[in-house]
Amino acid sequence: MVRQKFVINPLEKPADSSCDIRESSGHVKSFFTRLIKRKTVTQLQAEAEGQNELKRTLGSFQLLALGIGGIIGTGIFVLSGEAAAKYAGPSVIVSFIIAAFVAGLAAFSYAEMASMVPISGSAYSYTYATMGEYLAWIIGWDLILEYLLAAATVAVGWSGYIVHFIETVSRHNATKWIVDAPVAWSEESNVFYATGKVINLPAIAIVIALTLLLLTGIGESAKVNLVIVVIKIAVILLFIFACCGYTHRSNYTPFFPPNEGSFNKYGVSGMFHGATVVFFAYIGFDSVTTTAQETKNPQRTLPIGIIGSLIISTILYIAVCAVMVGIVPYKTLDSPNPISEAIKGTPHGIWLPIIIDLGAIAGLTSVTLVSLLGQTRIFYAMAHDGLLPPIFAKVHSRTKTPWVSTIIIGIVCSIFAAIFPLGILGEMTSIGTLVAFFLVHVAVIIMRFTHKEVPRGFRVPFGPWIIPVIGALLCLLLMITSSKETGIRLAVWMGIGQIIYFSYGYWHSKLRYPPQVDESVAMDNLAVDSEEKAPPEYVEQRADTPSN
Repeated sequence: MVRQKFVINPLEKPADSSCDIRESSGHVKSFFTRLIKRKTVTQLQAEAEGQNELKRTLGSFQLLALGIGGIIGTGIFVLSGEAAAKYAGPSVIVSFIIAAFVAGLAAFSYAEMASMVPISGSAYSYTYATMGEYLAWIIGWDLILEYLLAAATVAVGWSGYIVHFIETVSRHNATKWIVDAPVAWSEESNVFYATGKVINLPAIAIVIALTLLLLTGIGESAKVNLVIVVIKIAVILLFIFACCGYTHRSNYTPFFPPNEGSFNKYGVSGMFHGATVVFFAYIGFDSVTTTAQETKNPQRTLPIGIIGSLIISTILYIAVCAVMVGIVPYKTLDSPNPISEAIKGTPHGIWLPIIIDLGAIAGLTSVTLVSLLGQTRIFYAMAHDGLLPPIFAKVHSRTKTPWVSTIIIGIVCSIFAAIFPLGILGEMTSIGTLVAFFLVHVAVIIMRFTHKEVPRGFRVPFGPWIIPVIGALLCLLLMITSSKETGIRLAVWMGIGQIIYFSYGYWHSKLRYPPQVDESVAMDNLAVDSEEKAPPEYVEQRADTPSN
């Protein structure tokens, strides 16, 4: 077919500067129109059912275990001690309650969106349907930060506990140059510095092992996770009931230690900053939504997995924190293994620390597993939409898993875990998650007005103006209490995302360039996209043009 230039009323008047201005304005308008182009809910539901290459094997109980497996880990076994010693003191208990409240509001919004759009992209897919492609890319890139760094953070925590366990059992001190990060962050001078160590070898080992497990299939991974979850819940309950009788009232006083001149250190402001730090502890329930296309009856089972896992984990968290800061002075808890440190204030000797270490190792293993699982599914969803190279959406014919993205994520995550310290990774993950939660709240509000007729397996109670609005505002509040350095690192990460989107994703989006049509048809779609309706002259001209 001979193609001719699309011109609006070309015989009406000769081209002049005003025409050039209007044409330029049209191009700008077309550009921004493409950025906010949305997927319809019908499209998303069709992808979840008709085009689903993944295997549906997960039920309610397995989703509940995945949620608990993704939540209970580094936040309680590692970051709780740091938050108490450095920022909040005994009021870290309130920090956990605030973080739980913020996460709980997000869980309601996630549950509604997941029951309405049961697809693997999680917040990325919800944003695509409500706010358009560009913001969907922003949240997708943000989720990559969340899951990738979450897995790396937990792997570093796992390394600390495995080293402590070996030293406790064998009395052999590990060679520090192969178990610690080679770089660290100085809060005084605000610069990275070399620690003299070389690599965190145990962190690499656990990431590689779990990557291999994920390659075997989602069903096998879920079964392993279930066993691990049972072990770590049993160990947490053992700690609570074995140590609650050894708490001292004096260790809870003052509940809000005096502020020491820094916004983040003690006082009420330190308690809020502590909530931002331990918010990492509640990350994981949202990873349940990334398995939507591998779930049986997702409209019913996803809300159960999301909300149920968060409630169980919150109860255990508050109990562990209350016991831990009551046993020993809070300043002694700045340790890679604070629960084991707290046990030193009891007469239980060496047997309980060994069991706690085993439980922590099991717990951190499951969190790393679930984080890696969520990351690969986000990559799969974005590549399926054309925003990332198609290799990330390649599914293995036998295991029905996105095996290429699983391998790539495993390699990248192991590098992060080998090099960076836990504190930097943890706070970066927290702020990335807060951004995701904020946009999910906004998505619920928008969808209540734009898609009233779409069936929902779960609805946020009290309407769209209470829980989603309060949740979004609290997410903003916790983001504000993050350190300036964390904000800068987030901005750098987002800048890298802009480069990738405008150099690749913008030009390969399947929403604008459907793969089943040829290039000429795609160009026609772009031409029509730039105007609300093509003029009759153009339609007639196309009809009179002979085909080759």
